[in-house]
Amino acid sequence: MVYNESLNQSQDLNQSDVVMAGTHNLLCLIPECRKRAAAKHLIERYYHQLTEGCGNESCSNSWCASSVGFNRMDNNTAAVKALELYKVNAKLCDPHPSKKGSASAYLESSAHGNSACGHRKMNHKDVHSVRDNFKDLNYLTEEKVYEILDICGEKEDYSPLIRVIGRVFSSAEGLVQSFRRSKPHTKEELKSLQGKDEDKDEDEKEAAACSATAMEEDTPASSSSSRLGEGSSGENDVQKLAPDEVSVDIEAVRRVYDRLLSNEKIEAAFLNALVYLSPNVECDLTYHNVYSRDPNYLNLFVIVMENSNLHSPEYLEIALPQFCKAMSKLPLAAQAKLARLWSHYSAEQIRRMVETFQQLITYKVISNEFSSRNLVNDDDAVVAATKCLKIVYYANVLGGDLDMEHNEEEDEEPIPESSELTLQELLGEERRNKKGPRVDPLETELGIRTNDCRRPLIPFEEFVNEPLNEVLEMDKDYTFFKVETENKFSFMTCPFILNAVTKNLGLYYDNRIRMYSERRITVLYSLVQGQQLNPYLRLKVRRDHIIDDALVRLEMIAMENPADLKKQLYVEFEGEQGVDEGGVSKEFFQLVVEEIFNPDIGMFTYDERTKLFWFNPSSFENEGQYTLIGIVLGLAIYNNCILDVHFPMVVYRKLMGKKGTFRDLADANPVLYQSLKELLEYEGSVEEDMMITFQISQTDLFGNPLMYDLRENGDKIPVTNENRKEFVAQYAEYMLNKSVEKQFKAFRRGFHMVTNESPLKYLFRPEEIELLICGSRNLDFLALEETTEYDGGYNRDSRIIKEFWETLHSFGEEQKRLFLQFTTGTDRAPVGGLGKLKMIIAKNGPDTDRLPTSHTCFNVLLLPEYSSKEKLRERLLKAITYAKGFGML
Repeated sequence: MVYNESLNQSQDLNQSDVVMAGTHNLLCLIPECRKRAAAKHLIERYYHQLTEGCGNESCSNSWCASSVGFNRMDNNTAAVKALELYKVNAKLCDPHPSKKGSASAYLESSAHGNSACGHRKMNHKDVHSVRDNFKDLNYLTEEKVYEILDICGEKEDYSPLIRVIGRVFSSAEGLVQSFRRSKPHTKEELKSLQGKDEDKDEDEKEAAACSATAMEEDTPASSSSSRLGEGSSGENDVQKLAPDEVSVDIEAVRRVYDRLLSNEKIEAAFLNALVYLSPNVECDLTYHNVYSRDPNYLNLFVIVMENSNLHSPEYLEIALPQFCKAMSKLPLAAQAKLARLWSHYSAEQIRRMVETFQQLITYKVISNEFSSRNLVNDDDAVVAATKCLKIVYYANVLGGDLDMEHNEEEDEEPIPESSELTLQELLGEERRNKKGPRVDPLETELGIRTNDCRRPLIPFEEFVNEPLNEVLEMDKDYTFFKVETENKFSFMTCPFILNAVTKNLGLYYDNRIRMYSERRITVLYSLVQGQQLNPYLRLKVRRDHIIDDALVRLEMIAMENPADLKKQLYVEFEGEQGVDEGGVSKEFFQLVVEEIFNPDIGMFTYDERTKLFWFNPSSFENEGQYTLIGIVLGLAIYNNCILDVHFPMVVYRKLMGKKGTFRDLADANPVLYQSLKELLEYEGSVEEDMMITFQISQTDLFGNPLMYDLRENGDKIPVTNENRKEFVAQYAEYMLNKSVEKQFKAFRRGFHMVTNESPLKYLFRPEEIELLICGSRNLDFLALEETTEYDGGYNRDSRIIKEFWETLHSFGEEQKRLFLQFTTGTDRAPVGGLGKLKMIIAKNGPDTDRLPTSHTCFNVLLLPEYSSKEKLRERLLKAITYAKGFGML
């Protein structure tokens, strides 16, 4: 608005001083208890008469904007002139019946003391005026709602309020202008209205402030008289707001809802209004680009989302789905502004909004029969609610405990391209990593990543919708994810709503399709070049030289053609007949991990207290060895194998691009963490009592002390109460980052050689990456019993099967792990627990002295029908204890 700029000008100060002095003389004649309210009322009426007029085209009042020949004036001039007219008690026009819209509604409001400057009680004439002008009320304020509520309470008839709510809340134009917050006046604004005369008393200041309030409140009045977005006033208002601010008074909206939602009839008015409002809003956003013309349009969504009854059954059928569809049409900038605004909400307010959208998604999922023919991806309400939930998700991230600074540096050397690139381009198969990893557009707009959040407002798990995960056809959803069409929505673009099992399935499809693509490319390449066909990543290893054989082969592949790492792994143990359908690879990874993490090799250190491994900063191994370990880790994910590795969580955070900080020491080195925490909390003199400096010591593998200065000449810099935070931060930086920088960079490089084109970073958080690599530590054998299938004549009620499960449940923890290792090739549960493991128990002949056998590739246990429970236990224990190697059955 022009007046906001004019308030800072000083050309009218002297005239304003004179007017204010005259006003003071007149105000002194009015009784003290009423003079301020009366002055405010009249000044505001004069101001609106000068800026808008009374609406009567034949008005003869020379000081009315509706009169013929009236010279328009800017807002600052009108404010000063209003004071002059008040001083001489000039003529005031009554609003003409043709004067519809917000101006007349505003005059009603100010006539009854609803501005920020003061309040006064309504007399009988005021009540009558409000009743007569309800039909002209096109937007609401908190005070206006309370006035109408009081009037309706006196008559015990709430139909006038219901009609007003229905009219305003069903109109985008009216709702956008409602519940505007009045901004506090700066000293400069007040001085420009009041002058610099220090002798002015409080009455003069009150009158000037009232005129400023009148000008502020003019914004919704003037803009609502024309179609939203056609004027520039809304845009100018928003330019003065912070990125996380809106012009609506959110606290006022909450108070209004608290007062009104307890009345069932009034609540129904909100419901019906929302049904009528939403399609028009969707149309405005889809076809009229209304937000870019008037960013205040966002107020509408803020106001509606404050309705605490949105998740109630009455809204779930029609009103909320339609509103979500409208909200999902918001442009990216508007979504980002909503996320920033909501990030200031409390955890309970965020949880309420999450529950609102989750209720709708769950309701739609359980009330429809989704299948491969009737995809949940095609349900507009579920898709729209998920898109809305994404805004709340990022608000939850923004409002949490953020760490935006500690980011790992990108690899200096790019990962080598495949030598097959030219052929791929000829085949129309350009490498996908040229586009870089997928990033959510809202993430980019907000300048934040999920991994930047150490602790969100509410747990990430509350955003997962299990009923949706159960009906989601992941193969179809993955196709939509890769094709990226506007017609089909993929829930993989909103990974926060998916559980780890579903995301792992999506990653499995991605890996498999990439394997098949590499296989096809290899076949075509061999035809063109005439080279030997090699569609798999073949590793032939000796059991007693597994590290040498595997790492040498992988090193050659990484140097010559890294694309081969993305082929399907095929492992063969020399001298054994096993065919690798998955089980041989599982054992290969297990044996490699056992060798690599052997403390005697010295590549990693092992902490007996935490049972965790960490990079050895004084290792004699070269960087290439750590690169190969990273490759092994990447291959395990790529080939859907679980590894028995034990890293602290900070390793997975670093793999995802975040450096380790002091708080990461809590699980990586809890003893050191506790010591540094006590240092930070120490209330005495750190320098005198502890006598420590910025030089620290470590011991190498041979027990020799190694000194390191956290700052230059650190041994001469004492740690004090003032610099202890810096000391702690530098200590953690050294322990988790600097001391192992060379080793970790090589390790990460190898990991990215396999996973650089994968949606791994996009889909998973660090704790989920750990679950992906290591599997679940919770071994629920009751869940395994529930999901196990039977073949060859066995069923759930067979005698031998009942005795088998009784025997297995009686085993100790270590014996149960041995059984898993024997049957599946790994002693860890897959993502989602043992209930997700598809184990089959098949009959392997009548009673015999032969041991049970297994197909680890397919999780099949071949169990003879032993004659007794005791024999079953003895044969099974012997099989799982001494099992090693593969043969042909």
